[in-house]
Amino acid sequence: MFLYVISYDIPDDKRRKKIADLLEGYGQRVQYSVFECQLNTEKYNDFRRRLRKIVKLEEDNVRFYPLSRHTLSQVETWGVGVPVIEPPGSIIV
Repeated sequence: MFLYVISYDIPDDKRRKKIADLLEGYGQRVQYSVFECQLNTEKYNDFRRRLRKIVKLEEDNVRFYPLSRHTLSQVETWGVGVPVIEPPGSIIV
């Protein structure tokens, strides 16, 4: 399971809304066009497949930033807003 920061710059209002709605099903909005999504490989691939059907590569910009546990501990947040999503710890059964 990885934590991804996903940001986008979409000039078309209708397409931007579709992308935001899709992202809300996979993570939490932390800024207007920035989401934090905690995804396993299967969910990440599913999200990318669905997103690819909406995005126009010649007009849009979408960025995916994976955060490891090491870099996650270095994230700073200033001001108001939701805290950074903490990935789950290991579970031993």
